[in-house]
Amino acid sequence: MNTLNVTVAITGMNAQPDNPGPGLAVARCLRESKDFSGRIIGLGYDALDPGLYLHDICDASYLLPYPSAGDMAFLETLQSIHRKEKIDILIPCLDAELPGMVRLTPRLDELGIRYFLPTQEQLRLRNKDRLMELANIAGIQCPEIKAITHAAFFTHCEDEGWHYPLVVKGLFYGAKIVNSIDEAIHAFHSIASEWGFPVLVQKMVTGVEYNLMALGDGQGGMLGEVMIKKMAVTDKGKAWSGVSIFDESLYEASAALVKAVSWRGPLEVEVMRDQQGQYQLIEINPRFPAWVYLSAGLGRNLPLALLRLILDEPLGKFSPPDPGVMFIRYAHETIVPMREFEELVLSNR
Repeated sequence: MNTLNVTVAITGMNAQPDNPGPGLAVARCLRESKDFSGRIIGLGYDALDPGLYLHDICDASYLLPYPSAGDMAFLETLQSIHRKEKIDILIPCLDAELPGMVRLTPRLDELGIRYFLPTQEQLRLRNKDRLMELANIAGIQCPEIKAITHAAFFTHCEDEGWHYPLVVKGLFYGAKIVNSIDEAIHAFHSIASEWGFPVLVQKMVTGVEYNLMALGDGQGGMLGEVMIKKMAVTDKGKAWSGVSIFDESLYEASAALVKAVSWRGPLEVEVMRDQQGQYQLIEINPRFPAWVYLSAGLGRNLPLALLRLILDEPLGKFSPPDPGVMFIRYAHETIVPMREFEELVLSNR
């Protein structure tokens, strides 16, 4: 197969230890592949995003305006970066930016920037408030979810069968486990201020979490699946360590979800195996997870496969699933001259 010599812009270069973005891991998958010889442009939303300063991975780095600034602010910034870097492919890695990028696909086409994104309808179908419907299609269970717009729900929710602990979630991102009325109200206001309304409440499922990541080919097929059992998590529930597995029932349920919406692009399916041994669907994320580097370690380099899909190149065969391979996340300090930090901040003014 051809070596891929293209310029790829990747978002999500934040790497907070307790809540890392996927962008750095996606870039690492490409940089370390012998089949990639192109350039990587790191895109972040905060000048403290560490991935922006890792020059062994990113050839250049830029800041983007937050999605709340609107589509045109993003487009103008991207056009400016494109004039300098001649971007061939864009890989978004954060949930909140996807709706705007999908709306802007006609403009990306005009710029000659290629992508492999879900449609607006596909994004809507995998929204957290539609999980119960999708779970029913896939033949998998799902804890009850309710969309609310007033914190008063938490003062009487137990009368309606909603017993603490509960999970309070943003429509796009963010989740907090709450054990009391006071905690729930605080989480409601915190999530609403950051992500808007409605806020979602999900009944708590106790058990062990399992995740699956893969590519949807846009025709109903699921490619290159990698599954893990989470072994250690951060305070925000993000995987700090996991081990690869293969489970036929999780594979079949995920494949049914992908087929139901003809998903296009990367995705992550999060499930909880409850105390009865049943899988409960918790979330479907419309992008690569932060642990995507494991796919390269297993010989199933999904970011590289995504590039081949975008470029209409043959994918070749994925290595067989390899259960029993662990990943363990770690944090380390990056040394950055202050002038480099200042230049990055000033470049967006």
